[in-house]
Amino acid sequence: MKYIEVDEELYRHIASKTERIGESASDILRRLLGLSVDTVEQAQPQAISQPSLEAATPEPQFVPQVETFVAAADFHQLVDEHKLEQQKGAVGRFLFLLESLYQLNKTQFAQILQIQGRDRLYFARSREELLKASATANPKEIGQTGFWVTTNNNTAKKRAILAEALVQFGCDAEIANGIAERV
Repeated sequence: MKYIEVDEELYRHIASKTERIGESASDILRRLLGLSVDTVEQAQPQAISQPSLEAATPEPQFVPQVETFVAAADFHQLVDEHKLEQQKGAVGRFLFLLESLYQLNKTQFAQILQIQGRDRLYFARSREELLKASATANPKEIGQTGFWVTTNNNTAKKRAILAEALVQFGCDAEIANGIAERV
């Protein structure tokens, strides 16, 4: 991997072309330049023989597995249009939809903590945790769930975060994007 320096204006332009949370600058540039991500070969480290370590069995690594817990039909019922209209602004609608998602399955909602930006924490179990990660996070509690979310993102980013959360919980991407557009 090579590193290059870019000026602030170019960096902002590249960042503004982000289509999904966690998308790398390389992925964005490849997409914008029409290059395939599949053609990139990751450099493989050379195998180094270390006989003293070969006998040891490696410890299994824990890989969190996301469980899908909601039937697709339930996502259509996620949005109570009347209550959604009563919410104040994009932040209110964002919080309302996240709380509605929480209500679908409270026991699995902690999975939402896995949704993060490359250098950004979006969800946490406390206000302090979000403020520690970013002093300007403007954390808000999602209803009375005990989960907190950063709300200082622009509306497009809030929509992307909500859509990613919905997809993570098993919602079809098209339905998720439709729900997220209501923020």
